[in-house]
Formats: sequence, C-alpha cells, structure tokens
Amino acid sequence: MDLEMADDLSTLLTLERVDRDLFRGRNANYGPRQSLFGGQVAAQCLLAAAATVEPDRLPHSFHGYFLRAGRVDLPIIFEVDRDRDGRSFSARHVVAVQDGEVIFSMITSFHVESGGSVFDEAPRREAPDPELVPYKAWSTLLEVREVTPTDFLRGVFSDSLWVRSSTKLGDDPLLHRAGLTFLSDLGTGFGQQDRSVVGRGGPSIDHAMWFQEDIRADDWVLVDLRPVKARSARGAYHGSLRDRHGRLGATLYQEQLLLPGSAADMVRGEAELLDQAQADAVTVVDPEGRRDSLDQHPAGG
Repeated sequence: MDLEMADDLSTLLTLERVDRDLFRGRNANYGPRQSLFGGQVAAQCLLAAAATVEPDRLPHSFHGYFLRAGRVDLPIIFEVDRDRDGRSFSARHVVAVQDGEVIFSMITSFHVESGGSVFDEAPRREAPDPELVPYKAWSTLLEVREVTPTDFLRGVFSDSLWVRSSTKLGDDPLLHRAGLTFLSDLGTGFGQQDRSVVGRGGPSIDHAMWFQEDIRADDWVLVDLRPVKARSARGAYHGSLRDRHGRLGATLYQEQLLLPGSAADMVRGEAELLDQAQADAVTVVDPEGRRDSLDQHPAGG
C-alpha cells in the first residue's frame, strides 16, 4: 500500500475521521528510521481523543504505554473509548492499531480551563538563545538546535534542545498541545550519563505528560530532560518544556529501556566485524537488523 506521507507537522497532526470514535492517521518520512517516532503516535492519540470531547475542554494530562514498534509503511487506526464525561472533566482511553495489533495505549483527561493560582518550581536550565546554538538536521517536520550535543560514536545524546515546528500551526491551543507532545519524545534524560554505568538507551516504555500554560510549538521550545532513577534495565527521567521566555508549557516523566553496553561498543563491534569480513573475503549478514538500529534514536518508541 502506498501511503501519503506528511512533510510538515500540521499535516501529520491532521486525522481522518472514519467513524464516530474511529480515526486514521498518516505517517512521516523519518529517513533511514523504519519504526515510527513515538511522539507522533502519542500526539495523534491525543488528537483522536480530543475529537470526541466538547471543544471547550483541553487535555491536561495523559499516560501512554508503547507496546509494539510502529511501522512507517502502514497507516495507524485510532480507537477511542469514552470513559466518562463529567461537569468539567472528560476521560478517554485510546489505542493505536496497526495490522490488527495495538502499538500504543493512552489514557487522557480533559478539563474546562479556569482561573486559579500559579506556582512553578519545575527544574529549569540556563541555555543560550536558540539563534546561538548550531542547527541539527532531524527531519522536514522540525527545526532542532541541541544545547547538549549528540555524539553517536561516543554514545552521547542530547538531554537539552531547542525545537520548533518547521511550519506554522495556527492558533488552536489543542494543536499546540499535540505539538508539544510530539516534541516531548525527543532526546533522553540519560543522554549525557556514563553509558558504562547506566547502559545505552533503548526503546521508550511509557510516557506521561501534564500540560501547564499555553505555549506555541511553532516557536522555540526548550526540551530539558533530567535522569531520576535507573534499575532493572529501566531508566526513568523527568523534564520540562518551556518557551524562550521561560513559561512552562508542560512537564513530563518517561521510562525507557537501558540496554547493556554503549552505542560506542556497538559501533566498535560493527567495525571489527566488517574488518574481519574484509580480511576473510566473506559476506556478512546483519543479524537482527543491527545496522538499522544504528540509524534510530535511542529514545522515542
């Protein structure tokens, strides 16, 4: 099946309504990466849920589980269960399905926005203005500038980066919250840690997010991630998303697998394998797609 791929974030976040509580989403071209980016699936799930609640209710939180790797060559079907509609809150359960199997499951809650006190003691990091940070190629969807750089050969990944949509997203706050959801799955809170101690980053396991003030995902957002705890081959980190003026748009917690060794070990192993193959003049088969795994970011479902 030939799928229409989205070239910008706005198009990617536009779902087709198939039935009352059933939606279809398109994918984007992530280059050599053959699995879906987790932030895409989470953002699309959030929008599917939002399409079933009253328009004055915005998402204030969600918790999602990455259950299977998604495929870029298959469409995603989103099935929404309307768990409850109260006087000011609505709760939804959404599953993302490919080829008859659930790849992601989300519970999310919506609330009628109201006035109240404001308190912000979420961690914040001093970072140079995005214009002073080198550009990092990622995809046509985003502009990315890493405050802490990625060096794959050393097994180091960014835990602080400026990001924004490459195209304008309009003025609907719902679309910007979905955009923040997409951005929130970039980087890893363990990216700057000693990989010989914590291991190298693996797939995301679950992802929770709480929306705070309305900030724009098509203007610069600082994604700031910090490690919290690692054990039993799992690592939990938390983070914040702030605009360039320091306003807190969202907070998050994420857990990912931490695999033995480091990315640098993988690269050295590949190099040794290829050198040996050249010396022996034999054809090397890439076991279990290890070469493909080198092209994929360690976090992000």
